[in-house]
Amino acid sequence: MTSEGTKAVPSVSIATARTGASSKVNALGMRPMQERAYAKRGEQYLLIKSPPASGKSRALMFIALDKLHNQGLKQAIIVVPEKSIGGSFADEELTKFGFWADWKVEPQWNLCNAPGDDEVKADKSKVRAVGRFLESEDKVLVCTHATFRFAVEEYGIAAFNDRLVAVDEFHHVSSNPDNVLGSQLTQLIAAGSVHLVAMTGSYFRGDTVAVLAPQDENRFETVTYTYYEQLNGYTYLKSLEIGYYFYTGRYLDAITKVLDPAMKTIVHIPNVNARESLKDKYKEVEEVMESIGTWKGVDPATGFHLIERADGSVLKVADLVDDSDATKRAKVLNSLKDPAQKNNRDHVDIIIALGMAKEGFDWIWCEHALTIGYRSSLTEIVQIIGRATRDAPGKERSRFTNLIAEPAAGEAEVVAAVNDTLKAIAASLLMEQVLAPRFEFTPKNQGKLEGFEYEGGYVEGGSNVGVNVATGQVHVEIGGLTMPETQEAKRICKEDLNEVITAFVQDKTAIENGLFNDNTLPEELTQVQMGKIVRDRYPELSEADQEAIRQHAIAALNLTQQAKQVLAKAEAEGTASEQQGNTALIDGVRKFINVRDLDIDLIDRINPFEAAYSVLAKAMDEKVLRQVQASISAKRVNIPKEEARELAKRALEFKIEKGRLPDINSPDAWEKRMAEGVAAFAKYRAEEKAKEAQGNG
Repeated sequence: MTSEGTKAVPSVSIATARTGASSKVNALGMRPMQERAYAKRGEQYLLIKSPPASGKSRALMFIALDKLHNQGLKQAIIVVPEKSIGGSFADEELTKFGFWADWKVEPQWNLCNAPGDDEVKADKSKVRAVGRFLESEDKVLVCTHATFRFAVEEYGIAAFNDRLVAVDEFHHVSSNPDNVLGSQLTQLIAAGSVHLVAMTGSYFRGDTVAVLAPQDENRFETVTYTYYEQLNGYTYLKSLEIGYYFYTGRYLDAITKVLDPAMKTIVHIPNVNARESLKDKYKEVEEVMESIGTWKGVDPATGFHLIERADGSVLKVADLVDDSDATKRAKVLNSLKDPAQKNNRDHVDIIIALGMAKEGFDWIWCEHALTIGYRSSLTEIVQIIGRATRDAPGKERSRFTNLIAEPAAGEAEVVAAVNDTLKAIAASLLMEQVLAPRFEFTPKNQGKLEGFEYEGGYVEGGSNVGVNVATGQVHVEIGGLTMPETQEAKRICKEDLNEVITAFVQDKTAIENGLFNDNTLPEELTQVQMGKIVRDRYPELSEADQEAIRQHAIAALNLTQQAKQVLAKAEAEGTASEQQGNTALIDGVRKFINVRDLDIDLIDRINPFEAAYSVLAKAMDEKVLRQVQASISAKRVNIPKEEARELAKRALEFKIEKGRLPDINSPDAWEKRMAEGVAAFAKYRAEEKAKEAQGNG
């Protein structure tokens, strides 16, 4: 799939176990994730972290019905980010599958189907509808985030007392005071009588701002269902590939290298402000269709374009970019949402979109999500990947491709242009983490854990790796590991390591220096940079708990990366074994640990970006790579004050352990760096004292 001028970087490739567990239902008609969420239905504040296609919408229906019938709540208000997602909460005959009630939304209360502009505050028709609903005896209303925000402003917090508010795609919320919905939810929690169910497939934001303030998040009971569990429990989908592809020139000249017309595909063309955009979205759609074949007209029933390929077959292409005619666009959207066609694989072949067909868009047959130009947030990337990870009969493989312009080596702005590449690498690192099994870390010789199987049995003093087949968790022992002390820190180490890792891989300084600066020591990334991220994210925790979280996060990231390298080497040497499902990564972890006495110092001495760099070096133009490296290395300036403070703190730990301060002339690079940090911090302190003395004088 590559040619001259087009470079391929395969980033993530996993095989799934296909156990069928994800689609098995219990006596009430619930799939595993739904059953897990329903078991927590009595909680006042419930946070469901679960990937796309795992059944969050129906899980909410079960929970909401119980709260309305058995927990005394007056009404349920379902809040979704955009109107198209409202269809996920349409009527469902749940009794047909064993549940004790059906889900029903009266037509006038699904405001996602009502006319009017939700985002315009002056258009108050839907806000007034919310008011009428609150005064009615009806039980369920569905509206957008925008409508809900305006309704809270109009009627006040008290109007929602004793009701369930369920927020879909919860990552749209933020603890930032400027985020209106986030502020309103904080007020609803403070009021005390509202029940909240929050649902998200990616519990992190592109801007790295926390979704909820820590004191609010502590109130929520969390239900976690991982991508690992979801994909391995599928019946049909056998493999998922995630890659980014570099090209030179126009993307329309390169798209034929990555767009396979035989695969059901969603193409997201670039935003008009993106580097890759040709500034005419209608023309770009035309050229994408021309690259597929010859235009033969429009199907009058669906509004889909008919494109004839060279072999004579005709593809149906849905254009969601053309917004010049509202009637035409509505026809296309309605055709895509037609319930009668949901299980018809041949209904449509390719969808071309710009801002649509991302989160909540349900087309189970999608095999390939092709995105041109890097999208601004990792959340958006994860959501787009989710479009291709639905399980469907006959669908054995799916793919996500990010097509990115490679900067020409002669460009003055080459370093600025490489930002897209850095973001793509960050996205791939994050997805590797999201797709990996969850780690259960303990110090050495703490003993085997219940429910875990150990290859060759658990050996005291050995390098033990245990696997819990039921949960997909992996138990790894690490020498010198600091364990969390408080319940909150334990929760973070169990539930939120991916959020910490997300902030780390999005940190521009960390990824630049980790990939392109040969002078960067791994400890500056693993200890200093990751340490700062943890402190900034959890300032209320003790230093001991912050250090425990830092160690757990860097261990999870580096073990995943090292396992990947072990497997890549085995594949290159032809010694890779055929693995059942996604146990290949666990096999890589075992092989990495078996040849080492694993301890936290060893983990801290691994550059988390070295695996990504080894792939990038093979794919990016060598001249561009050298130019970027030279520029990043030249950026290195005096040690900033915060970094100097962290290095001085690490130097103090060194002194406690070794009985002496780090030596600035030491041949050990990390010891020398700590000594430089001590000197820099002493200089900053001296300058501060001089200023104080001058002020007092």
